Formats: sequence, structure tokens, C-alpha cells
Amino acid sequence: MWGDSTGPDVKRTHTLGTLLTEPPMTSRYADLGVRPVINAAATLTRLGGSRMPPAVLEAMRSGSDAFVDMLELQRHVGARIAELTGNEACYVSAGAAAGIAISIAACIAGTNAELIHRLPEVSDTKSEVVVFRSQRNSYDQAARQTGARIVEVDAGDFERALSHHTACVLFFAGAHYSADAAALEDVIHVAHGRNIPVLVDAAAQIPPVSSLHHFTCQLGADAAIFSGGKGLRGPQSSGLVLGRRPLIEACIANGPPNHSLGRPMKVGKEELLGLLAAVEWSLAQDEASLLAGYEAMVQRWIEGLQGVRGVRVERGYPSEAGQPHGRAIITLTAESRLTRAQLVEKLWDSTPRIAVGEVGADAIALNPQTVEPGEDEQILAALRRLLGNERTNA
Repeated sequence: MWGDSTGPDVKRTHTLGTLLTEPPMTSRYADLGVRPVINAAATLTRLGGSRMPPAVLEAMRSGSDAFVDMLELQRHVGARIAELTGNEACYVSAGAAAGIAISIAACIAGTNAELIHRLPEVSDTKSEVVVFRSQRNSYDQAARQTGARIVEVDAGDFERALSHHTACVLFFAGAHYSADAAALEDVIHVAHGRNIPVLVDAAAQIPPVSSLHHFTCQLGADAAIFSGGKGLRGPQSSGLVLGRRPLIEACIANGPPNHSLGRPMKVGKEELLGLLAAVEWSLAQDEASLLAGYEAMVQRWIEGLQGVRGVRVERGYPSEAGQPHGRAIITLTAESRLTRAQLVEKLWDSTPRIAVGEVGADAIALNPQTVEPGEDEQILAALRRLLGNERTNA
């Protein structure tokens, strides 16, 4: 079921370059004086997330053809996505951060109209959100804007932190968040013993596409929240909340077009249809071949930079978000002609402009997930030009 190809007509992720770079779109950026970016960093919001396949673009275009009842569309799209992913229910949000905010609002206010209209005033409600200290990050803002108070815990103090004030536990998925936090299975078991819901932020946990099912249906979390504009290749301004039906119903009540905390977090009819198409498209991909393509690209970068003076290059695994594929980690030694900051700046100022990740104090990372065929060669050529073609005897 998960990641299986549906036949020879399925378009693979890394055949999109020729379909998505038509001159009219490029000229629109040029007319505005905006330079497109070769993205070797990640599916970052500041770089536009990801590229949408033709099926998603067509679904969004078709969504503009008529007026519809938005709540009806939300429910029908949600029902279809829930069916596809094996979940009880689904809510489509305006990105993963909006999914966090609306899910927490749902845990605090439920479907109670009076409480919904009062948020972020949370007096006399369960309004504490328990988060592991090692998982604290800038997405706390999405939780705190509901009026909730963050309760920070270490793994050994988790159960003692749960109380009658606790609205939910917010758990951040991914290997990069796993250190010094309790295992998610244990978190769910303990929290459910106190009738406290567990929300999993899994915004960037695709691949693998099985994540759409894993956290909720296999581990038992009450909701798992995903970005629609990262690994799913859907609209950047979309997200998924997958999980238990009562929680999803409360998300709908706390979301647009209702006058609620979620009212500013609108999802258009075009994004709703686009995200449904993205889920359908993602589930049809041959994920094993996709990941193999990523790994082959990483290996080409490693081989192409071997022996360049002042450079040490190796495969890093998993990705920066804990996804099951490698990256090329390029460490600049004392012999490098450029510092890390200089290299990042020169790549950004190159033609074409290139974005890379930064690791530690002196390394960059090349992530293949957002790189189209042919762009990897341009990245390698730019690095060799900037770092020098001179090789050591090693």
C-alpha cells in the first residue's frame, strides 16, 4: 500500500524539472527582479517549500472554476484523505504551524462555541501543553498563540508533569529531536492513561510516506501534523492534521471560515483540492526508487569533490529532519580557500543562485530532496569553481 507504484504512467518526482520550468513562469520572476534558486538546502518555507507536480497544479486550477461551500469541501476532502491514509479523519490546515495552533485550540476549547470565541483567553480551561525540553523550538509560537502555557519536561519528569491542567502533549518527531526525550510509544501510553491527547508534529517526516499512517494508526497518537508543501509536494500554504475523529471535528470548529482563533488561517478551495491531489500523487510514487535516486545524487557529489584541497566530504544520514536518505556533508579544512560563510555567500550570489544547508561551524550540507536532475551537476560545478579544481594526491 505504502509507496507502491500504480503503473507505468506514474510520474516520478525527479522527472518534474522539464515540466515545471516553462519560460512563462521563469519570465514572471524575472519581470519582478526575483532570481530563482537551485535549492540544495531542504524543503524550507523561506525557499518556497517544494515543487508541485502537474497533477497538483491542475487540481488547483480546476478548483478556481466554481464557488463551493467551504465547510462541505473541507469535510469531503478530509474524508477522502483519511480513507487514502487509513486514518479516522483529516483536517486540512494552512500549513503545519497552523495545524499545531488549531489542534491545540481544539484540545483546549473542543467544539464549545463560547470557549472557541474566547481564545486566546484560557482562564478556567485546561490550557497547559507539555513539551520535552530537548524538543523546544521556534514552533512553540504556534502553541502559545492559542493562550496555552508550555510546560517543559525532561524524560524522567514526564508523568509527574501531567495534571488536570494539561490540554495535550506536543511531541516533535524525527531523529534530530529524539535525544533526551521519552520514546513516543511510552509518551502515548502514559498520556492516554490520564485521558490526555498526544499531538505529533511530523511536518517534515515524508519520506517515508508511511508516516501518514505510522504515528496515528500504528503508535496511537491522537493527531499527526504534516506540511503539505514539503515531501508531499503539495501547495506550500497547506498542511494535514490526521487522527481521531473527535479531535478533527474540534479542529473544524476552531478553523476557518468560523470566527475563531483559526479564522486568519484560511485554506482556499484551490489548496484543498491541490493537497488532495498531492496525497494521491505521493502515495502512487515508487518510494524505493525515489530514495535510490537521492542516494545516487549524494554519491555523485561525494565522488566529484574527493581530493579537492581543503575539502573533506562524506555522506550524512539521516537528513536534517531525520528523513531516511543521505546528504553530502562538505567540511572545509584549514587549507580551504574560503570560509564556510564565504562559500555560502558566493553560492547564493552565483548564477544560478544556489542555497545549501549549514552544519556545525565549518560545513555545508547538500540535500538531494529538492534538487532536480541536471541541477546536481550545476551545484558540483559551482563548488569546484569556488573551491578550486586543484586536487591533493590522496
